[in-house]
Formats: sequence, C-alpha cells, structure tokens
Amino acid sequence: MPLAPAAGGGGVLVFGLPMDALADWRDGLAIGSAALRQEEWQITLHDSDLRVRRSSPEVARSGRLRAGEDLLCEMPRFGRRGSARDVLREVMETGVSVVDESGLLRGASQDGRGRVYSLTAAPVHDLRGRIDGVFSSLVDVTERFRSSDRLDLVYRASRSISRSLVAERIAEDLVDFLVPALGDLAAVEFFDGLGSGAEPPRRVEGLNADFRRAAAKHAHGPWPGDQVAVGELLPQVSDHPGFRNLERGDVLVGNGPGDYLEFLGKGPDVGRMVPAGTHASMGAALVAGGRVLGYAQVFRTRRPYPFDGQDAKLMKEIVNLAALAIDNARRYTHERRTAAALRSSLRPPVSGSTAAVDTAGFFRAAAGDTGVGGDWFDALALSSLRTALVVGDVIGHGLPATATMARLRTAIHTLADLDLAPDELLTRLDDLVHRMAAEAEHPDAVGASCLYADYDPVSRRCRFASAGHPPPAVIAPDGSVSLVDVPPGPFLGVGGTPFDVVEIELAPGSVIALYSDGLLTAAGADADRSSRADVTDLLRSARVPGRPLEDAGMDLMASASPTRRHADDTTVLLARTRAVAPADVAEWQFPQDLEAVARARRLVGTQLAHWGLDDLVFTTELVVSELVTNAMRYTEGPVSLRLIRDQVLVCEVTDTSNSHPRLRRAVSTDEGGRGLFLVAQVTSRWGSRYSDSGKTIWTEQNISRQQDPMQE
Repeated sequence: MPLAPAAGGGGVLVFGLPMDALADWRDGLAIGSAALRQEEWQITLHDSDLRVRRSSPEVARSGRLRAGEDLLCEMPRFGRRGSARDVLREVMETGVSVVDESGLLRGASQDGRGRVYSLTAAPVHDLRGRIDGVFSSLVDVTERFRSSDRLDLVYRASRSISRSLVAERIAEDLVDFLVPALGDLAAVEFFDGLGSGAEPPRRVEGLNADFRRAAAKHAHGPWPGDQVAVGELLPQVSDHPGFRNLERGDVLVGNGPGDYLEFLGKGPDVGRMVPAGTHASMGAALVAGGRVLGYAQVFRTRRPYPFDGQDAKLMKEIVNLAALAIDNARRYTHERRTAAALRSSLRPPVSGSTAAVDTAGFFRAAAGDTGVGGDWFDALALSSLRTALVVGDVIGHGLPATATMARLRTAIHTLADLDLAPDELLTRLDDLVHRMAAEAEHPDAVGASCLYADYDPVSRRCRFASAGHPPPAVIAPDGSVSLVDVPPGPFLGVGGTPFDVVEIELAPGSVIALYSDGLLTAAGADADRSSRADVTDLLRSARVPGRPLEDAGMDLMASASPTRRHADDTTVLLARTRAVAPADVAEWQFPQDLEAVARARRLVGTQLAHWGLDDLVFTTELVVSELVTNAMRYTEGPVSLRLIRDQVLVCEVTDTSNSHPRLRRAVSTDEGGRGLFLVAQVTSRWGSRYSDSGKTIWTEQNISRQQDPMQE
C-alpha cells in the first residue's frame, strides 16, 4: 500500500506487535547473541548455500574457515548419515534437527590421530517461516569418545583374557589383544618358575636369566627372527631405578627410537628385545599380590602416532587384569600340583595280590580345568585271608577334596582292621563325615560316595554295602556281565538311614569291578540316569576273562575317553577272585570241657603233618592250647577251631563271648596272663573279630617257600 508523504518529504512506517511476541523476539536475539559470543563451543549460522553468515570466536580459532568455505562440510562421516555437508542439507530439506552425531576430523590433533566432534544442527526460518539456513554446534568430544572406547577395550580384555587357568594361554590372549588394539608387535615374559607354581619374586634385580618369553605376536607377519623367541630366556639387563617404577605399577612409555634401548642399558643382546623400526613403545610389569609375575611390552613400527597418557592408562588396566588372571592360574597350578602329589602319595599300587584276589586299579584325572578330584580305591587284606575292596568319590575338586579323601581313606584302613561288617563300617564312616562337615567352613561341600565289599575265599562269598555309589559289577569266567543289586543308601554325611548289605557267592576266577561315576560320564552316559547297558557294555568291551587285569583295565579306560562336557575323574578297581580248596581247610567243634584242649592239640598236629607243615606243629599247638583253654575257662557254649592253609597258616578259635581279648605283660609273681603274649610272639599277626553269635580270635603264621602249597 503506498504511503502518503509527510511534511518535509519523509514517511514513517509503524508496526504493532503483541507484547508476548516482542518478548520472545527479544529473548531469541539475546540467546543467539550469547551463543555467538561464547568461546567454548563452535557455533555457526549457515545460509541456504552452506556459506557461513555468523560464527562464534572458537570457529575462527579452530581454523575451520578457509577462503569463505567451512571445513566442517568436508568432514567425511557423521554416524550413518554421510558427510557433515549431507547432514546440514538434510536438516534444511526436512526441517528435522540432528542432535549429537559424532564424526572424526583427521589431522586435527598433534598426534595425527584426529579429533572426534559431536554435531548438533537445527533449521533456521525467515520471517515468513521458510527455512533459509541452518544453525550448527560443534563440540570436541574426543576425550569422552576415547574414554568410552577405553572402557570398551577394557571390557573386551576382561572377557578375552581372564577365562583360562593356564598362564601360557593367558599370555597368548594378552598379545592377541594388544595387537592390534594398541600396537604392531607385542610380547609377554614370565618369571621362569611360574609354570611350576613357584612363588615369583617381590623385587627384581634387573633381568638375570630368570624371565622367559611366553608369547609374542606381529600384526604384519611372523615374529622377527632377530628377536627373543617364545620359550627363550631374556638377555641380561642390569638393575636400575626404572625397575622399581615398573614394580609400583608405572607404565614405561617411549616415543623415540632409542627410549626403550636407553631403559634396557648397554647389554650385549638387549637389541634382541626391541624390534627394528620401533618408534613408540610401552612396557608394564605383571604384578599381583606384590609379586612380579612378568612383563608385557607393545611396540609401534608402522602406526605413525606415538603413545599418549590415555594409551598408558589403558595398558595399565589391561595388564592389571591379565596379572590377576595369571596369578589365579599360578595359584591353581600350584594347588593342582600339590593335590596331585598328595593323592599320588596316597594311591595304592596299581596292581597287587592277596590270598583272596588279584587286583588292578586305574585312575585318570578329569579333562579340562576342574582340578584334581577326590576319587580313590583300595584293596585291604583282612583277617582269615579275606580282602576288602573300596572305591569312593569325594565331593568337589582340588586340595580340599584330596584332604577329605586322605582322611576317609585313613579311617577306612583303621575301621577295616577292626573287621567290621560293611554296613557298620559305612555307618562309622558316615559319623566321621558328619564331624568333618561340622568343622568345615562350607558344610554342604563335605560329603562322599563309597562302595565297600569284603570277599572270603573260603566260603567264596562277597558282601557289599553302598553309600550313594554306582553298583558293582561281576564278570563271570564265561564273560557274562551282571550288576549287583546293592541298595545305594545315602551319601556319607547325610545320615539318618541305615546301610544295607547284599551277599552273593562267586565262582573262582570271577572279576569284581568297582568304579566311580566318571567311568560313565567319560563314555557319554548320564551318571544319574545310566542304564545297566551302559556299564555292562563297557565291561564287556574290555574282554576281561582270561586276560591280565592290567591289560583289560587299560582297554576299559580307553573305551571311555574323557570329554570336556563330562569332565570328572575316572577310577576303576578290578579284582579277580580266588578260592581256597576244601582240602586246605580243617574245622572242629568242641563242647565245654577242658579235656578237649588236649584233643585239639592232637588234631592240629595230625592235620599239619598231613599238610607237610611239620615246622609249624609246635608253635601251632601252643597257640591252640592257649586260645582253646581261654575259651573253655571264660566262655559258655561250644568252641570252634579252624585251620586254613594258603600263603599263610591261619588258626581261628571261635566262642560265644563278646569280651575283648587284651594283651598284657605279666610280672614274675603272676600265675597267669601270659597266654596272649606268647601267642603274639610266635605268630606274625593276630587279632579278633566279632559277630552276632560271639567272637573269633585269629592268628597267622608264615609258611616257608619249601612248605608253601602254592609251590607244590
């Protein structure tokens, strides 16, 4: 609309605005002016052609503006949106703001690695509401980005380095991580005794042929031949204060070709520790618990930029993670070796022989890193030619399980000497485990399964009792395999339920097979739900009858190869039974009459003469006279006498009393009390055992080779 000229030739145009709109306009101008005057952020106002219309002072100082062009537009990539130019154009075309898109501006830092910036952009409207430019804010977030990247690297390091229990594998994981994460080459050295579980030093007096290279990696090919190879001892390096700094946790950073060589000194072979072309290096000590486990080094040869403080922080965190893992592996190795040595010292001979059975035992440690377990086996000679067979499995692994196994094995030896029935022996063993659990820091972790059997070669009968253990198997002389239906009973330490005894008769030459559940899991079966076929098939495949037990047992172990999925110790005890011929046993029973003592002596003398054991007549008559006389004097009911000839001569006297015989030394004025003392002097072993109907006192005398019936 044309305006009428005012007096004097001029005109005045007057606009009216609501007070609210005027306030918004004023506040907007204030905000924009403040943003453009501040000196922290790079604020820029671009026109529709992305030329800079206004900018904050920080933009000019950054060097972005060159010949009227904004170098921001040349930044190649922000997130997934393309270049900065593409981002700004997209904002103007769509009218949608972009917030905190990150991009890298190369060559914008002294180390040559560039800087990371966060870009925020919003459309600018003219008075008619049309978009005619774009407002952008650029913030340097390099430190935030690198901190996040460092945290991510530390997390990845913790995932990839700390899982193994083998120190050498951790060293390999460490160099695999350092290259390419930090450098082009990396190496790790260990204290030379680390692999054997030895205690590393707290202070290192330089390098004196006591550190060995454990792992090395080159990002661009094989490890250089002129450098110290894996498995080789490091050259000698004189001690100096720099080693104290490393022991305190400092990281040695060298950003010159000679920095690392200067630290190593002037030894004749120190050049073999610094790869050719190195222009930047970092080194740190692997320290855990105040002990120096080794060193880690990383070198840059092709990457053009040096190491900075952030790299040193990252190196320190990664090395600390690795040191803890290596120390854990060292302690595990030490404990495993100690447990293995302990159980090796406790393990009975692989093969043995008693009057009742020939035995062969086999043990194989679990695959993987589970640690030494608590499996054990035993074959114990009992009285009257009988033999006890034992297999057990302690809960857990490592030294605690081995120590528990040692205590249980010792207790079984002691209880077996008392000639207890299998169920009573397990009951007393269960009481012991209860006491051990009460003393333990973690009572729930104390327990064991156990199978106990005793075999009598005279009656050819075998008794079994089980405390939660897999059932025994019997391999008949014809090769047929059967499992003995022994009620499993509760685990040792559970208590509250009695143990049942199962008794069977065995043909001479039968093989009793006792085993731990590792035999089943190693073969791929489920130990908790294994079928009879799993066990019988394994035993049948070993072709036990007619073969030496050692050969059959090795085949049995080979047929059940361990897997990592079913990692458990495997223990097997095979026992081939013998039988005492009826002609080698003589039995008599006498009524309560002291005159029967003389008759007993005559019968024994006649029987020994018949067996050709004339040398034993006098001593045996003395033993029989003393034992039968005591039975006649101090008990009621009949008295039984039995002689058994085998590798030894066994003499047994059984009466109806449960009184315990005591060996004592009579003084010169005593009229009696010398009987058991004389018996102990003329026999090689003696003892007593008890039953529901009374007790049996037994003795053993050695038979010379000329009289040994096994030689006849």
